[in-house]
Amino acid sequence: MSRKVLLAEDDYDFAMILKQYIELHDFEIIWARDGEEALELFQKGVYSICIFDVMMPKIDGFTLAEKIIKINPEVPFVFLTAKKLKEDKLIGLKLGADDYIVKPFEADELVLRLNNILKRSEKSTSFAAAEIAIGKYTFNPQRLELVLDDQLQRLTEKEVALVLFLYNNKNRVLKREAILKAVWGTDDFFSGRSMDVFISRLRKYFKNDDQIEIKSIRHIGLEFRL
Repeated sequence: MSRKVLLAEDDYDFAMILKQYIELHDFEIIWARDGEEALELFQKGVYSICIFDVMMPKIDGFTLAEKIIKINPEVPFVFLTAKKLKEDKLIGLKLGADDYIVKPFEADELVLRLNNILKRSEKSTSFAAAEIAIGKYTFNPQRLELVLDDQLQRLTEKEVALVLFLYNNKNRVLKREAILKAVWGTDDFFSGRSMDVFISRLRKYFKNDDQIEIKSIRHIGLEFRL
């Protein structure tokens, strides 16, 4: 079954080469020549994943991602960029990007990363719809929801995967590497920084129950105390 991808890339020749190659691997590519056109296309369609060049006219990739997240926070996205600055990568990952690929790169590598991201997304939403009681909260993985009384917190797929992993290993000290490999699929530096951002979010989500604690264990990892 073809998977629909929104590709925002202002370099026509590069975009066409990428489009032709990726479509050989069971993807359907919808191309946008700038961030403004990409936003319009996203509002009109349903996509499995998005690929955004960072430097684009009209709307840059980072700003585009922020707008996309407001429309659908669950769709995974990847940044393509010629920039190698660590700060730029951190901006992308803090926005919630599933990956950040620096040009030049092999098309095979991009296809592999897209497949891995979609597999993780499918896995995170394949759990039974049964609700899980986590302290005072009601957690529904299938509906991507965390509820306390009448307050609903909508979660992203990666947040769901992270909550599930922590909950299934509650009251155990978990190594950072184990969490990263289970949820992000890699334990590199940038995934580690991304995980720190997600952990900060979860602490805010669970802040209204004093019995729940995501405790940092120095030089080791985390413990989800319940």
